[in-house]
Parts: sequence; structure tokens; C-alpha cells
Amino acid sequence: MSDVTPKRFIAGAVCPACSAQDTIKMWNVDGVPNRECVACGYADTLNAQGQSVPKELGTRVNQAEAKPAAAKGQTVQFFPNPKLKK
Repeated sequence: MSDVTPKRFIAGAVCPACSAQDTIKMWNVDGVPNRECVACGYADTLNAQGQSVPKELGTRVNQAEAKPAAAKGQTVQFFPNPKLKK
């Protein structure tokens, strides 16, 4: 079973994403500190020095391939203009 502490708001903390003050809540999961902003939804984990652990950057290798949209075709019929003379 994982060791989870209750989520607590941190007084005076500023969100690194939206710069809102007093909206950060922190908790520990198995000794790893996590934080989340209730205003914008930003969430990350912290290392032993209290620094944010960066998430892996999105590349073409670690992302799911987007499926191309189905082409929608439409039949077009041209009628000659009887007023034009060749």
C-alpha cells in the first residue's frame, strides 16, 4: 500500500505556470513530494532539493502518431456555357 499524506495548501506559494498566489497544494506519495495548482491545474513532482522534476519533452518518438483525417471527396460536374463561342 502506498504512503499518501493529506493534501495541504502552502501559504504564500506562487504557481510557476499562472503566477497565482496561495493556490498550490502539496502532498507526499511514497516519500515523493507532489504539488498542484487548483487555479490552472499545473502539477509536478519535486526532487530531494525541492526543485521541479522536468517532464520528458514531447518528440515524434514518445508521442502517439496522429491518424490522418479521412479525405472527403465531392463530385463536381461542369456544364459548358452556351453563350461562349469557340
